[in-house]
Amino acid sequence: MRGIDTEVRKVRKRVFKEVANLAYHSENLIDDMEALPYKIVDNEDTEYWESFYRERAVVRERIRLAMGMSLRPEDAPVHVSQGVEESNIAEKYYEPPLMQVIPSACNSCPINEYEVTNKCRGCLAHPCREVCPRGAITMKNGRSYIDQEKCIKCGKCKSVCPYDAISHQARPCAAACGVGAIESDERGRAKINNDLCVSCGQCMVSCPFGAIADKSQIFQLIRAMQSGKKIIAQVAPAFVGQFGKEVTPDKFKTALKELGFAEVYETAIGADLGALAEAEHYVKEVATGEVPFLLTSCCPSWSVLAKKFFPETIDNISNALTPMVATARIIKEQHPDASVVFIGPCASKKLEASRRTIRSDVDFVITFEELTGMFEAKGILLDEIEAMDKMEDATGAGRGYGVAGGVASAIEDVIRENYPDVEVNIEHAESLAECKKMLMLAKMGKKNGCLIEGMACPGGCVAGAGTNIAVAQATKEVNNFKANSEQQLPKMEGHNE
Repeated sequence: MRGIDTEVRKVRKRVFKEVANLAYHSENLIDDMEALPYKIVDNEDTEYWESFYRERAVVRERIRLAMGMSLRPEDAPVHVSQGVEESNIAEKYYEPPLMQVIPSACNSCPINEYEVTNKCRGCLAHPCREVCPRGAITMKNGRSYIDQEKCIKCGKCKSVCPYDAISHQARPCAAACGVGAIESDERGRAKINNDLCVSCGQCMVSCPFGAIADKSQIFQLIRAMQSGKKIIAQVAPAFVGQFGKEVTPDKFKTALKELGFAEVYETAIGADLGALAEAEHYVKEVATGEVPFLLTSCCPSWSVLAKKFFPETIDNISNALTPMVATARIIKEQHPDASVVFIGPCASKKLEASRRTIRSDVDFVITFEELTGMFEAKGILLDEIEAMDKMEDATGAGRGYGVAGGVASAIEDVIRENYPDVEVNIEHAESLAECKKMLMLAKMGKKNGCLIEGMACPGGCVAGAGTNIAVAQATKEVNNFKANSEQQLPKMEGHNE
């Protein structure tokens, strides 16, 4: 549903804008926060929910999550603003878990069910009944009927129906989750098993009811900017095109400075360093047979997937810093008094930045979607910005990290440029389901000698949970930005002289 301005997206955008407004303009935070659901749902007409009371209930929880707070309990009277004092700070604020299901928004979708629709013609051949291995299909009132107690969800009936009259009902969030982390509570509503979840956010963008949301740090980031701290932004390679067709990289950099950031760096700088490091790692360890294969490290959900489900592969994950962390360390070397915010497409980067070893490098993480709320709250019209800066930090290799296959391609190009005699074997997987298959094959020894790129989101970072535009459009924009880069490959020390 990316790239479609659905009601779910409109509500999310409105909430981010209004929470940013609270940070920028509120003089009485508690009262204004309590009034906000009535401002957002300002009349009794609701086209999508059965009542505006439920719509406001959902918005209340969204507001809390957008301020970094947890959902309220369902069995106790708790004000929307309760606990806001702890989140009203000028530093990173995070209460795990990151991804949460809003119970009042969940529609208790069927988990996995085959049912006969009104397309059924009651045909004489009745192939659906003939192929059912459990005798679950009979005729009722001239149409096929599936006994759900007997059905084993094999789908054979659907595959043979000549009228496509059998529908497979699956919970969209569960279908999008490649690790089986979506379960059901006692009322049949979705819930997330945090022991399995890798925080990719694909469940969130797939839910048609907007029942799953992640926590945000925009409120705390704005407070930090208001405190007078020097805040420097680094923007992920997938930023191109996310804020409008007319918003060039140079315009975007100027707009960020107008928003209040002291300086803007491309995270692709760190990607360039990562490509160099992982190329050397491959040449010296994989190509020589010292280690069987190399897993890229830049996608945090891919790394967490490997660590949780395939712990035997941990030693094969590249020890190169992720582009976000590498860029943050460069920034803090040059600006030791600054705080760093990573602006990107990814929900799981919020968790990466909260890890003990990284906490001091990256101070805030926000998504493109959340940044849009900040621009709107400040009344900054990006189309009308006059570019006063140049986005010229990185090479095409690093900028290509934003799309699936871009990481492996950059590393391969670096190897071919600097080690022309080394044969490179490249594999890449996108989506958690495909990533799991790839790791299973690697575990079985079927990917020895390979450099393996894993991306949790189908399409790569441009398909992240915090993006603004359609994946195909975003891919095109990133590829164009990469192709038009003045320098295509980073220079390896001792090479390219």
